[in-house]
Amino acid sequence: MKVILTHEVSNLGTAGDVVDVKSGYARNFLLPRNLATPWTKGGQKQVEAISKARETRAVKTLEEAQSIRGNLENATVTVEARAGQSGRLFGAVTTAEIADAVKAAGVGTVDRRKIEIGQPIRITGAHQVQVRLHPEVAASLKLDVVAAK
Repeated sequence: MKVILTHEVSNLGTAGDVVDVKSGYARNFLLPRNLATPWTKGGQKQVEAISKARETRAVKTLEEAQSIRGNLENATVTVEARAGQSGRLFGAVTTAEIADAVKAAGVGTVDRRKIEIGQPIRITGAHQVQVRLHPEVAASLKLDVVAAK
């Protein structure tokens, strides 16, 4: 099934790209979350409008993303979570909690959807997460998970 991406999707493409995906993935994930629209004959105009808007923002956002990347890579962000005696968390640290901790630390603001966690964070200690600031810029964020008091 051909779809037009309206937002950036990891390992698939950026806004304005026309991609061919399995129909179940489009129907159950991309379309309900408004990450894509179905491809139609009139869709080419929509692709051109999205591409033009993306080009005008690209240079500005690239420079901002590089400056934010420097701030994120030099900082260590602390997240408090409820944990047991052994250091195992009750649940896992979410991307929303990480985004709030980054904002509270004064490092900058990061959209929770841009944070990529490889494995669920379920224990206290030091962890690394990736933040996709721009299609060409990714930052590695040092995360320190501590038990809440």
